[in-house]
This record gives sequence, structure tokens and C-alpha cells, in this order.
Amino acid sequence: MKTAIFMSSLAIAAASGWFAATMFASPATGKEPRFPQLTMDQLSDAQRPLGEQIMKISSVGIGGPYNPLMRSPVLGQRLFDLFHYLRWETSVPTKLNEFAILIIGRQWRSQVEWYAHAPLAAKAGLNADIIAELKANKRPSSMAEDEAVVYDFVTELTTTQKVSDETYARAKKVFNDQQIVDLTGVAGNYIMVAMMLAMAEETVPPGKEPPFKVGEK
Repeated sequence: MKTAIFMSSLAIAAASGWFAATMFASPATGKEPRFPQLTMDQLSDAQRPLGEQIMKISSVGIGGPYNPLMRSPVLGQRLFDLFHYLRWETSVPTKLNEFAILIIGRQWRSQVEWYAHAPLAAKAGLNADIIAELKANKRPSSMAEDEAVVYDFVTELTTTQKVSDETYARAKKVFNDQQIVDLTGVAGNYIMVAMMLAMAEETVPPGKEPPFKVGEK
């Protein structure tokens, strides 16, 4: 029953997506934001083309990492194109792709990444128990083979800066070469996103509980 309620609440949150999760975020300390939220009317000629592309896929405006990235529109455009591939065109199945993003979000204790992507992972079919155990900073205990490979591959690569022969051999049994490269790419990309969000002091929308509490490991 608890699992069903948890999955339902995540599914509801997923409806708002990434942009709704971040558009109205403000610094956790209550001080002035490092990057005040831009609107389309404020964009320069160099920023506007990227802003228009973002608006085509968002009904709530320019939020999340795009707000600080808009200050560097060439970089922002390059990353927008990368985000598009790694979210919607990647060779990695959506459930496993979102799992990899959550692993990075948990490592970084990224409030926005977890708030935005836990519902998306649940919607993609990742078991609620896996999400809950990962959030508790535990290796999930009941993973399918492909899920365990994603967890071990991403965790080993990001914490030891290498992938052992054993882990790589396991990955080769369930993924092809493109999927292994794409999995590595999405993990690295969301480390960058976590860095951007941390630097900009983005947090969850007003009135929403941050996923990770102060003092929580």
C-alpha cells in the first residue's frame, strides 16, 4: 500500500517535469539569488534563440540550469543540444537512464536533480523501493541485472575514476558499445548539471520540502 502511494505521488510530481521543478526556485539561504530568473523579454539578441528553443519544450519558462547557462549562450546552446540527446534520443532505456541520473543526484545531494528526476524515474518504471533505498544512500537490494550494472558501473566510475574489468565485462553482457558510451555520457553530464545548480544555489520550489535534509548523509 505504501509503495502504491509513493508511486502515485511521484507520478503526480512527474507531470510538472524538470522545468516546473526549477523555474521558481530560490536560494536556500533566503539571500538574493546569484542569478535572478530571466524572462524572455530580458534576453539579448545572443540569448534569444536559445530561449525560444527552451520555450518550445517548456510551458513555465526558462528554469533549472538554463537560467545560469543563459549568461553564456554559446555554452548554453551546446549543452541544450546535449541535454536533448541524453534525455530523448539516447540509446540507454529511459528507466536506466533516469536511474543513472538519480545516482549522480544522490552522490551530489542535488536537491533539484532529485526533486525533478525521482518522479521521472518512477514514471519510467524504476521500482519505488530502489528509489527509496538510493535516497537513503544505500545500494538498492532488489535490482534486476541491468539495474545492478548501471548502479555499479556509474558508482565505480564516479567514485574511483575507473571501471574494473569485471564491471566492464558485466556491462558488455547487457549493453552494446553505444549504450556504454551513452551511459558514461549521461553520468558525466549530470555531474556538470549538479555543479551548475550548486554554484547557482538552485533549490526546490517554494513550499516544497527539499529531498535531502540538513545533516543527512
